[in-house]
Amino acid sequence: MKSSTKWHILEPVVPPTWLSEKVGKFAAQLLWQRGIVGPEQVDAFLNIADYQPTSAFAFGEEMQWAIARIQQAWSQGDAIAIWGDFDADGITATSVLWEGLGQFFTQHEQLFFYIPDRLKESHGISIRGLDELRSQCHAAGKNLSLIITCDTGSTSLEALLYVQKLGIDVIVTDHHTLPDVRPPVTAIINPRYLDDDHPLFHLSGVAVAYKLMEALYETLSEIPQKPLEDLLDLVAIGLVADLVKLTGDCRYLAQKGIEVLRQKKRLGVRMLLEQCKRVGDRPIDISFGIAPRINAVSRIWGDVQKCVELLTTRDEKLCASLITQTELANTERKSLQKKVFKQVQAKISQLDLSTTGIIVLADPQWSVGVLGLVAGQVVAEYGRPTILCTVEDGIAKGSARSLEGINLYDLLKGQEHLLLSFGGHPLAGGLSFKLENLQVLTEALDQTFWSQHGQLQSKALTIDLEVTVADLTRELFNEFKQLEPFGMGNPSPKLLVRDCLFSEISNANIRNHKGQKVEYIKTEFTLSDRHGDQIYGGWWGHYSYEMPDTPCDVVIELVDNAFRRRYDARLLDFHAQSAPLTADTPTLAPTSLQKPDHLQIIDWRGRSAIAIDPQLSATICDRCPQSWQDLHTIIDRANQNTQSLALIYPNPEQINGEMAWQTLVGIAKYLCRTGKSILRSQLITKLGIDDLDVLQMGFMELRKYGYAIKLGEQVQHSEDSELRIASLEASHPSPTQIPHQSNEFIQAVNELAFQQQFFDRQLQNLASVTGTVLTS
Repeated sequence: MKSSTKWHILEPVVPPTWLSEKVGKFAAQLLWQRGIVGPEQVDAFLNIADYQPTSAFAFGEEMQWAIARIQQAWSQGDAIAIWGDFDADGITATSVLWEGLGQFFTQHEQLFFYIPDRLKESHGISIRGLDELRSQCHAAGKNLSLIITCDTGSTSLEALLYVQKLGIDVIVTDHHTLPDVRPPVTAIINPRYLDDDHPLFHLSGVAVAYKLMEALYETLSEIPQKPLEDLLDLVAIGLVADLVKLTGDCRYLAQKGIEVLRQKKRLGVRMLLEQCKRVGDRPIDISFGIAPRINAVSRIWGDVQKCVELLTTRDEKLCASLITQTELANTERKSLQKKVFKQVQAKISQLDLSTTGIIVLADPQWSVGVLGLVAGQVVAEYGRPTILCTVEDGIAKGSARSLEGINLYDLLKGQEHLLLSFGGHPLAGGLSFKLENLQVLTEALDQTFWSQHGQLQSKALTIDLEVTVADLTRELFNEFKQLEPFGMGNPSPKLLVRDCLFSEISNANIRNHKGQKVEYIKTEFTLSDRHGDQIYGGWWGHYSYEMPDTPCDVVIELVDNAFRRRYDARLLDFHAQSAPLTADTPTLAPTSLQKPDHLQIIDWRGRSAIAIDPQLSATICDRCPQSWQDLHTIIDRANQNTQSLALIYPNPEQINGEMAWQTLVGIAKYLCRTGKSILRSQLITKLGIDDLDVLQMGFMELRKYGYAIKLGEQVQHSEDSELRIASLEASHPSPTQIPHQSNEFIQAVNELAFQQQFFDRQLQNLASVTGTVLTS
């Protein structure tokens, strides 16, 4: 079985002894590969106490203007409002400002917040939402004088002009792509204005909001009653959830935030961690525990006002009720995401992917809340930038996702005249347009894509280290844990394990907290290598029938299975293994493979069936098994017949891809020159290949070099047939025009040889258990 994903295996390095002694040999290799090599650089990476964080005032005069305007509002007792966003980064950013500004302004009396409803509104500031926010303030007897945005606002030019006419000042804190000209605001704090190597450049929305609070706390240090650091757990959640590059101050804030998160001082965070059975000391506790539950609320119900309340309340009864709602939303999200993904796949099956650069699809039945997630799945599965939209009243509204190296924001900006709205950054965004423009938008985006990129990018996976199953221990987990938090810019280590076998494979339907099944699948397995070592593992979003039943190389991540209190292998990808087995390589058969005590296995490999004593009661095995199913079938047949099992197939150790190709080329030249034919059985014997699919690949390779393969009629009294090989041209290719190597055919033969050698050895191992092999 082959994966379409290309593997890029990093060159192994030998780090200096001091580094290996400091962090362990595997962690040292990772640091060295990632350019973290000097003692001071290593210390700053590992220990937050050795990192010098960047001042909030590094944003320059924009930060100074923002703080001056907030000071003015504070001194005058003005009413101010926070405008947030509905994803985890936006929700945590709103919570940071709600708690941080709440040290200066009385909540619900001077301080208010508004977050758009995902199912009714888009990202960004809207005129409709502004009117609703003003009404909220008027109901409290206040006139709104200042709006502070978080995780949004940089490109909401129409709304910003509207609010300017109302005499309301705006401070934008955001991290998304900038407009061509500075928006009409009092201040805009956006790290995109900084150089791309600046330590603040990659801050997410919540981190920018935190930096604003950092500057305010520093300026009015005598006012706050609670330490600024209490907000860092929220910062860690938003940073990890938004998949920003965890370098510079992003890494520092995530490290500090996880320290606070682990303390579980915040009621909502503690109850969320209890709900998803996680400790809170690792980024994965956020990305697979807290963040999906927070995000699910807006994806399913739209309104996320309660999420801010969940993260900031001190009322245990209220918090428990909100936790239940988030869990229910997350359960529904999983089911809906799977359903929409299947529908999207059905539409993609109707496309010609060889000519499709960007996938653009719309369907009125799709829920806008999960389209970003599904678009991300499509990008991962098909390696194409993807735009998915729902449709309402003739307006298509949805989400877009891209892959590294393809700037989706620029592609959309080039078609701005066809869009009603759009925003985001190079890898993700949201948009809306009139449905009547769907076809012309799709064609325009596709044409621009092909003109800029020329060809489709293959899916690729970068592999950090090669290990064995025996290496996958608590010690290795702890080595890697030193390098956390993992994320963009510091990815979780991808580990290559060679010559593996999956066994004890089963599907696991995920259940919610009430024990009800969720329409979301996971395959569980035991992974074994040639040395007999084993580890449990899982493959999310896949069924058991997708697992290979032959040996292969696998790429995994080592993960903490907190529920079962062990370390598991999370399967990322696998390739069929093509390297030959060596004679002394031990192998491991699944525990379900057992030889009946009375079965005798006769090793007559290489003999002809006619050379076997006709008086011998034996089940003949003239073809080497190539899968566990083959092996079980052979043994079961002999067992049912109560006969010995006679192995008479050719020795698979003699099969070699390059030799088979050279032999095939030589036979082709001879038959083409002489006009003679060959029986297919004779060709199989000469090549040692009895797999017709692999043989057909060899024929296809020959056709590339001008040879025509003609299959004659069946030979009389036989199911065999004649093969003739001729030239397609008047003068057939000379030997120098045919390369000595044909990668696809050679690889296929080597894969076949590996499978046969592996399962031949299983038969030998099985027989040797009781010493019943009879040779002659």
